[in-house]
Amino acid sequence: MVLIDGCVVMNGIEKYFRYRQSLIDQFVKGDMTKREYLQANYEAVVYNDIKPFKNIDTVLKGLFNYQYYNARAKEKKQASTIKDLGYDEKKEYLDSCNYFYSRKDRATMKVLQMIDYKGVEAYFVKVRSKELRGRLFEIILTDYNMILHSTNEQILNSLKEEGVFSEGSRKSLIDGYINQRY
Repeated sequence: MVLIDGCVVMNGIEKYFRYRQSLIDQFVKGDMTKREYLQANYEAVVYNDIKPFKNIDTVLKGLFNYQYYNARAKEKKQASTIKDLGYDEKKEYLDSCNYFYSRKDRATMKVLQMIDYKGVEAYFVKVRSKELRGRLFEIILTDYNMILHSTNEQILNSLKEEGVFSEGSRKSLIDGYINQRY
């Protein structure tokens, strides 16, 4: 927060994360579906005044980039499931999806390095998806009250090297969310 003329003013990133928390609260209460949550979050990151940061020099900027690229990837993934798409169109959506996930993973790695893996706990999560079973892991940033997910081998290896990855699978802290289709 910034102090201007004696008044506390939130910056754009803080506003986004507060809005995101209100969306999560609505989802948890059952006031919105997962699809509605994803759409509202997508609109919040894509259509606001903040764009992804080229220079991630704070953890919040890195976490915003994670959210931005995750939302873009999910939107492309959803678009790839439209029934009447041709092979080339579907491939284009999936290629974009993979690109955005790779950018999300870059932001994740940067955040982990910035916090020097302190206050981090990670493990594989139990999922219904056969495609993600044994691949999707959860990263808890306790000091930031943030849960990240990835399937990236480089991130997984770095978590193991830093001694913050626990073997075996656990139920996700947000199991009802990650195991719900959209």
